[in-house]
Amino acid sequence: MEALSLEHFKQAQSALEGVILKTPLVYSDHFSELTGNHVSFKPENLQLTGAYKIRGAYFKVDQLSEDQKKHGLIAASAGNHAQGVALAAKMHKLKAVIVMPATTPLVKVNNTKSYGAHVILHGEGYDDAYEHAQQLAEQKGYTFIHPFNDLDVSAGQGTIAFEILAEQPDTDIIILPIGGGGLSAGVSTLAKLLKPDIRIIGVEPTGADSMFRSCQQGCLCSLEAANTIADGVAVKTPGNLVFPYVLKNVDEILRIEDRELIDSFLDIMEKHKLIVENAGLLSVAALAHLPVKGKKIVSLLSGGNMDVITMASLVQHGLINRGRVFTFSVLLPDRPGELERIAHIVAKQKGNIIRLEHNQFVTINRNMAVELRVTLEAFGHEHKDAIMGELRKKGFKVSAVAPTAVFN
Repeated sequence: MEALSLEHFKQAQSALEGVILKTPLVYSDHFSELTGNHVSFKPENLQLTGAYKIRGAYFKVDQLSEDQKKHGLIAASAGNHAQGVALAAKMHKLKAVIVMPATTPLVKVNNTKSYGAHVILHGEGYDDAYEHAQQLAEQKGYTFIHPFNDLDVSAGQGTIAFEILAEQPDTDIIILPIGGGGLSAGVSTLAKLLKPDIRIIGVEPTGADSMFRSCQQGCLCSLEAANTIADGVAVKTPGNLVFPYVLKNVDEILRIEDRELIDSFLDIMEKHKLIVENAGLLSVAALAHLPVKGKKIVSLLSGGNMDVITMASLVQHGLINRGRVFTFSVLLPDRPGELERIAHIVAKQKGNIIRLEHNQFVTINRNMAVELRVTLEAFGHEHKDAIMGELRKKGFKVSAVAPTAVFN
């Protein structure tokens, strides 16, 4: 079909019936109390392949002609789109080739292979993989499945709006992450068709705000670089086919700093026991920036595909940011009992020591001083300050230092 229409979305919904999961809304006591709104999450991180991308990929493949199908599929992706196309091809019993950057984490490569796709590692980033996939499509006759700049793909992603408004018809605001525009074009267009007064808020990282700039200018803008930990939305140029729908139907685009995603990761994990990737956390972090009260808000958790190394890093940085893990350095005479004094003070203040590092070579004269670095678990910044204050009160010259890796 040539345009995103209600009929187009209904066709996508019909094609996806019985194929994808209908992810139910998750009400959040924590974020509702924090913001003064009725906040729910649409957990597409629990979708097949761990992200919403299967919706658009499956519908796109379903719409291909028999001639397009028989030549096989090809896509370029570092993660969610790769897995979506791979699974869609498997469901349709088609061959799929996925070009992924050579830097793609092994877990994502293996997940894509597990759906039966042939994976080619090429280049340092998405742009290199995309160019190579286009060359192979031309050489081999493969049918290229674009991750976002395709109206069938966007219609598939848009079916999320059917589910949100069927479960909660009086939703006032939908918040969603924006990358190239496929998701935001689909969800915003369908949501406005079903409920014209609904408000759609898109969210981008400040280091990859190509859609924000494009909407400000009223035409496509390209970034020289996309610098963000939210790799799922690190797009330099939005899609030209989906851009008009975003421009028309997305009411506002917020920009979020990467550091805010770290706190959001901890909140979602601790309060809801959900693993959400950085791109999906944009719609969580945005909640703190809305100047509204008493509204029914749905934040879309777009995906949850994150390797364990990245998860460990986010947890560590989040704990440090909140003062729940910190390290202090203190110089002690090299004699028995000094370490015990430190441990006693920390224990009395209810701090939990998780690492000790003892450096006897900080000075030539060990009798004068050795360095002790202590990494602690605390309740937050106030507790951290209380522990440091008590150590200083007892005569120790302590200073805060950057913690080394907490989990190793």
